[in-house]
Amino acid sequence: EVQLVESGGGLVQAGGSLRLSCAASGFTFDDYAIGWFRQAPGKEREGVSCIVSGVGATYYADSVKGRFTISSDNAKNTVYLQMNSLKPEDTAVYYCAADYLWGGSSCSLYQYAHRGQGTQVTVSS
Repeated sequence: EVQLVESGGGLVQAGGSLRLSCAASGFTFDDYAIGWFRQAPGKEREGVSCIVSGVGATYYADSVKGRFTISSDNAKNTVYLQMNSLKPEDTAVYYCAADYLWGGSSCSLYQYAHRGQGTQVTVSS
């Protein structure tokens, strides 16, 4: 069974940083793309970033490019999202998601098959 557990959310002032973690289990880590998504109240779900850990391929939404960094620790089956220069508009529930690559080596922020419960990130102005 695919399981994804997020941690690391919290309250931070604008300009601050947070690091989110996504611990994955129940599947072969290298065979899946892992993505971070977020959803703020009253807004559509937004893809933030994704990674193919086996090859190190990454992708970022324009809204976070240059501020957020996605990385993985394959030994721990964990993906991280380092968020710097946070803005109030980054406030949302962040959740990680996983989707089988079907042999591919890149990722994009489409609909993923599996997702975690999410962690709240609140950025105060």
